[in-house]
Amino acid sequence: MSSNFKNLYTSNNPPLEAILMRGSNIESIHKVHAVISDKKGRVLMCAGNPEYKTFIRSALKPFQAIPFVSSGAASKINNDSKSIALACGSHSGSKHHSREAFKILWEYDIDINNLKCPKSKTSPLEHNCSGKHAAFLATCKKLNWPLENYLKENHPLQKEIFRIVSELLEIPISQIDAERDDCGAPTLYLKLIEISKLYSLLSSSENAELEQICRAITANPIMISDNNKFDTEIIKASHGQVIGKGGAEGVQCLCKVNEGIGLALKVEDGSKRAKHAVSLHLLKQLEWISELRIQDIEDKVLNFSQGVRIEVKGQLKFQES
Repeated sequence: MSSNFKNLYTSNNPPLEAILMRGSNIESIHKVHAVISDKKGRVLMCAGNPEYKTFIRSALKPFQAIPFVSSGAASKINNDSKSIALACGSHSGSKHHSREAFKILWEYDIDINNLKCPKSKTSPLEHNCSGKHAAFLATCKKLNWPLENYLKENHPLQKEIFRIVSELLEIPISQIDAERDDCGAPTLYLKLIEISKLYSLLSSSENAELEQICRAITANPIMISDNNKFDTEIIKASHGQVIGKGGAEGVQCLCKVNEGIGLALKVEDGSKRAKHAVSLHLLKQLEWISELRIQDIEDKVLNFSQGVRIEVKGQLKFQES
């Protein structure tokens, strides 16, 4: 049996439960692990196992964007904050998203055929990871790294991203496992506490590149997802005081800007609507966003059929030493 399923509930607080109700009957129960940490990686509050391991998936994007900023590649682009935000986003492939991805390539005279993200609709520019891939290519062009095989783990770009994450987490690169994400780029297999630490650092304003990325995200929430999509609505509802960034298979991250506090959660069975319901439940508990605005997000994002709802049981509790 995988070590991830041994001693799952090691904290003094069991996982949260997102219970899907159809009328008065239970249809599904989703178990959710969540942890809040500070920038030193200390557990502040949790529910379930803070060391639960999962692939970070697209929640890695703000950290994959660091070389785009640190290399100076982003600064060549007009309105670079929008391009930085798009590099961090999992967008809807709309015309304004596609145009922004194309602009990154245009500034560096990179042919669209160099994009290795899957073709979506009519073009890879419409794929929800096109901003990240365009930023990858621009960084390679800026640093005279080969454009070919830019997604391979042994490519200088990916090695640099691994180095950065290793440095931020203060763990050896050899301890970071990577596998191919659906868009072709490597994604990392991390503990929830490590993921929450990354988001604490994103919000702490102590790292110059992360501070620039944080400002870009809060200034351009539509680039992160789109109107009526969870992450964008979180940023808008909080007036840029809370960043939300999700990943596939039930991963959701949140952080309180300028406070150095990050939250990471994982739905064991990967349910998307469960992660959104639990995230809003925790935002209420933490009082990071007003209940009125949370209700507005629920109305826009959860979209339940008549007679269907999710009830969330449990809460984050302070970790006992």
